[in-house]
Amino acid sequence: MTSLTPRAVLVTRPTELEELIAIHATRGQAEFFLNRRGQTLAELEQRSERLASAVDGVKRALPEDWVVAQVTRDDLDRFLFADRDIVIAVGQDGLVANLAKYLDGQPVVGVTPAEEASEGVLTATPVKGLPVLLRRVAAQDVTIEHRAMVEATLDDGQSLTALNELFIGHRSHQSARYTITADGRDEDQSSSGVVVSTGTGLTGWARSILTATRRQAAFSPEERRAIFFAREPWPSKATGCDLAFGEVAGDTRMAVTSRMNDGGVIFADGIEQDFLKFEWGIRADIRVSDRTLNLVHPD
Repeated sequence: MTSLTPRAVLVTRPTELEELIAIHATRGQAEFFLNRRGQTLAELEQRSERLASAVDGVKRALPEDWVVAQVTRDDLDRFLFADRDIVIAVGQDGLVANLAKYLDGQPVVGVTPAEEASEGVLTATPVKGLPVLLRRVAAQDVTIEHRAMVEATLDDGQSLTALNELFIGHRSHQSARYTITADGRDEDQSSSGVVVSTGTGLTGWARSILTATRRQAAFSPEERRAIFFAREPWPSKATGCDLAFGEVAGDTRMAVTSRMNDGGVIFADGIEQDFLKFEWGIRADIRVSDRTLNLVHPD
């Protein structure tokens, strides 16, 4: 942090109600669409109101001399964060994961609009605790969780980082074809793609994969470790499934080389529109990133 007055950057995502109205053009059309299917807007309106109330509460909690900016998840790839920023994500846990790759050391406060509806992994701070907490963040008098991130770097220098997981595969439901390099071995594979997960990701998508595959992995979100899964690898004369699961730890790496003529992609934390093209012959080196998500613990 610098001696400059902090800038609070509020990050939100469109509510389900806003997205539904965007599809149907008006609130009335959206309501008509649901009513014909025996549904109402009531629940969506409640969620939207909770978020709006939380955002208002965050703004009231901010010191009067702070600069304030607000950005939605869809605009993160075009927003320029500054070194002095204190980032306040208001919403579900996934929102913090979505914004992590756009940051470079700024502290993040994850705020839940509804404690009873949140897992509270990344958004564990209630609005009522913000006035004191934000002053402490500015004074660097808080506990920071330095959550590990994973990084894919292409052979042309492009890179992408993720807090939860990287997905490497085909942009559609077609099989992904690639060569995976790990544990000193190479294997050609055809699968539903490769997922590389951090310790934070073990509470999300990776948890589902572990459950489905009956595998086990447990480590702290702050450990410089990650695990990879080849999703449903197909055993054939040309492809194998021996390297379907493994670990990337410390300075060790794995690599994936594309064997897809078209449609290969790498994206992070579920943001599919912000991706790296991953077509035939391109190699991606995977490692634990030097960057971390600096998540403020609510104490």
